[in-house]
Amino acid sequence: MAGGASKPRRGAWLGPGLGLVGVSWAANAALDGTRTHLLFFPLWLGYALAVDGWTARRTGTSILARTGLGWAALFAVSAPAWWLFEFLNRRLRNWEYLGGDEFGDLEYFLYSSLSFSTVLPAVMGTAELVRSMPWIERFARGPRVRATPGRMVLCFALGVAMLASMLVWPRALYPFCWTSLVFLLEPVCRRLRRPSLLDALAEGDWRPWMSLWSAGLVCGFFWEMWNVTSWPKWIYHTPGVEFWKVFEMPLLGYLGYLPFAMELWLLAQLCLPSAARPRL
Repeated sequence: MAGGASKPRRGAWLGPGLGLVGVSWAANAALDGTRTHLLFFPLWLGYALAVDGWTARRTGTSILARTGLGWAALFAVSAPAWWLFEFLNRRLRNWEYLGGDEFGDLEYFLYSSLSFSTVLPAVMGTAELVRSMPWIERFARGPRVRATPGRMVLCFALGVAMLASMLVWPRALYPFCWTSLVFLLEPVCRRLRRPSLLDALAEGDWRPWMSLWSAGLVCGFFWEMWNVTSWPKWIYHTPGVEFWKVFEMPLLGYLGYLPFAMELWLLAQLCLPSAARPRL
């Protein structure tokens, strides 16, 4: 408009996000020695900006466009959310970080927290992008599952049993790390009148579930792919399924990314104010 400031293009952060991904990815692969601690955050910040910008271009809205500082709140919640899984892993020993011993305790904590802060924005942004795709509409009508009080009690009890048994028999039951919190958090969300995973299923709408599952797999693929050329990097110890590896992750291990995305969504509903909560 002549004589005034031009209106920012919708999803204008898509381009800068892709640029940040490209530069960080190339540097992480090309440099020698310790470098991932400096490049992981900009790489995944770029990813989060790119998927959010793409969503805004497609739909006219996105988490960043809609909530502003609410998008930043995802980063704040993300780090403690992932530290919860790191705490569980002290018992499970399912993954470890090669090269982590090159840092002091405080330095390791700060760099790790910065990296962990990108998990929620990446997964929630990808889920909202997937939700905008035409193919997801085929899951709009499916089996209905209602959240009766009896089912919620059973759900919570199952979550407690899974978590407790996993801690007692970590070598055999470590997959419960990625499922127990779904069963625990779903009844809590409903009790506190927060959005929950069964809200849509009561109407037979499976689109939110499919969006989260797809987002978990997409982000999981990029996490594992970018990890290959990283240092420090993580490796896995998964008794019974250490075969058919795709990057460092056994093929069957990718199934864990499905409930993981659901756990993240439920944690976001519990921890964030209503305006900042991701929606599907």
